[in-house]
Amino acid sequence: MDLRNIAIIAHVDHGKTTLVDELLKQSGAFRENQAIAERAMDSNELERERGITILAKATSVEWKDTRINIVDTPGHADFGGEVERILSMVDGVVLLVDAAEGPMPQTKFVTSKALALGLRPIVVLNKVDKPDAEPDRALDEVFDLFANLGADDDQLDFPAMYASGRSGWADMELDGPRKDLASLFDLVVDHVPAPAQIAAKDKPFQMLATTLGSDPFIGRILTGRVEAGTLKTGETVKALSRDDGLVENFRVTKILAFRGLAQQSIDVAEAGDIVSLAGMSKATVADSIVAPSIGGALPAQPIDPPTITVTFGINDSPLAGRDGKKVQSRVIRDRLLKEAESNVAIRVTDTPGGEAFEVAGRGELQMGVLIENMRREGFELSISRPQVLFREESGQRLEPIEEVTIDVDDEYSGSVIEKITGARKGDLVEMKPAGSGKTRIVAHVPSRGLIGYHGEFLTDTRGTGVLNRVFQGWSAYKGPIPGRRAGVLISMENGQSVAYALWNLEERGRMFIGPQANVYTGMIIGEHSRDNDLEVNPLKGKKLTNVRASGSDDAVRLTPHVQFSLEEAIAYIDDDELVEVTPNAIRLRKRFLDPHERKRMARAS
Repeated sequence: MDLRNIAIIAHVDHGKTTLVDELLKQSGAFRENQAIAERAMDSNELERERGITILAKATSVEWKDTRINIVDTPGHADFGGEVERILSMVDGVVLLVDAAEGPMPQTKFVTSKALALGLRPIVVLNKVDKPDAEPDRALDEVFDLFANLGADDDQLDFPAMYASGRSGWADMELDGPRKDLASLFDLVVDHVPAPAQIAAKDKPFQMLATTLGSDPFIGRILTGRVEAGTLKTGETVKALSRDDGLVENFRVTKILAFRGLAQQSIDVAEAGDIVSLAGMSKATVADSIVAPSIGGALPAQPIDPPTITVTFGINDSPLAGRDGKKVQSRVIRDRLLKEAESNVAIRVTDTPGGEAFEVAGRGELQMGVLIENMRREGFELSISRPQVLFREESGQRLEPIEEVTIDVDDEYSGSVIEKITGARKGDLVEMKPAGSGKTRIVAHVPSRGLIGYHGEFLTDTRGTGVLNRVFQGWSAYKGPIPGRRAGVLISMENGQSVAYALWNLEERGRMFIGPQANVYTGMIIGEHSRDNDLEVNPLKGKKLTNVRASGSDDAVRLTPHVQFSLEEAIAYIDDDELVEVTPNAIRLRKRFLDPHERKRMARAS
């Protein structure tokens, strides 16, 4: 059977996973009466809740005696570590672009990686049946994007298709029959070359591990493309690290191949195919799994460095240990090291004292997903405000810059530009009409300036604006950027909040808690209307007497309090504050700063 390996690239919510659903259905991967969940490739619980792809996953379909391995890539730049590794396994890419929105920042990020590897793209303009679709404009923007990213002549001569993933059709012409996805299948088979590794099937076995998984029955599983040779179940191989040489020798206990949504056990792994191996105890991502006769490791794609760092510590508040079962620093450290092992975009280092750990990653969303997974596993944590990582080159201090693309109603464009180019030290790159009363703004903004901005942005645009960001590069340090302007309301008592006390405090600012909430000294219960912090008593009840008079007992009507999501809470806090995360609660609190910590924060700002 012929073989093709492709990856599907798309921006968040451009219909990538929905299109894969239809490819699986129309290729016969499912039985007619088989119950299949919508967005079947989004198997992770958080992926389904948030509607985004977080983990790179593979599947395969069969079409006219050709097996097509399809890799579903994350659409958000925060999970770019997944993308960079997974693209090394494929020979072509399908770039899916919303016909109304055109290519977006995450499209640009992943596409630049694919073009740099020499992959020839197929462009699919999705959602062309929407009323606001402009496929011709979107196609022109894709061509301009490829040219700006340095595509060669073969890559610029790309085939384009018009499709509707939800309706399950794709055609070479905009006014085609709109029947099924047969044209897309045929184009993939004709345009994407067969794996060059097939010619090396007689050489010793070699495979580069790109993703790490685990199974409760067979243990660690490493997935990758077989670069040369064949491998049978039961044979002995060795794992080589790029830096340290031999990692371990092990016997392959199981070989799994992707067949539809499931993985099936096979007897022989052949060159060019994407397979998973079991039997190792130490080998991990970026290691080479090779025959005993091979002496050196395979070259691996370099991973872009992390840009922010967040401190994970134990929960030492008075309410610690009430919700979660995993509260010790040792358990937290083991979990973070396990995450860093499978996610090469994350780095974990111990802080002085050993009770907190600095986790460096790509962005706030990546950190938010890691923390959310940990709290669902029963961990209790205290999380610091994200800090940007700086570089030193030739005696000059550099900081990460992000390209921000904003779609906003015309009436709010002025306030948005003022915010990002003023105090946040951004540079306006482009501003153009985006149709139907909207403006598209492109700016280069320091990562420091975007921490905590998203909530303010939604307020400024009355919830109608859309902000996308992607790492753009490094630039000279742009000077201090002011943080949050408002102060906070801090509890001065331990106990349960009282509705009457919160009602009297409403004139001081907006509340973050409701009545009957557990509070403690130092916990942040609201935002002060002024720029200074204020200690308040949320437990103060009404003084009762025996005298009752008409009109003296006002009914307590509380304004609904603000409920932060995890990412919003992390972005909101200041340098001297922490987010307390437990399986059932997200709280904000003040922290004590020792002199060493004060000096470090002064240097960072």
